[in-house]
Amino acid sequence: MTGMQDRERAFEAKFAFDEELRFKAVARRNKLVGLWAARLLGKEDTEAYARDLVAIDFEHPGHGDVERKLRIDFDAAGIGQTDEQIRLKIVELMSEAVSQIENG
Repeated sequence: MTGMQDRERAFEAKFAFDEELRFKAVARRNKLVGLWAARLLGKEDTEAYARDLVAIDFEHPGHGDVERKLRIDFDAAGIGQTDEQIRLKIVELMSEAVSQIENG
């Protein structure tokens, strides 16, 4: 029975570790997306805009809120980014965030 319990504990530990990495990657991705968007929007304080974007995702998990915020801000500023371009950038920056986390 000990072998089975050890496997179960190992599985649970791996699951917890993977979830923590996913959480960190999503937060990092949102920060990178915020920095990208802030530059396009001509924001002086790019870090503050990025923090706001990360906070939005904490309030309502899922990148839908992030996309909506970007859409509203881009439209208000007259920035020509389609929904597809925004989604592609989010995916691209997720890959970069994962890479940054894996490499320390």
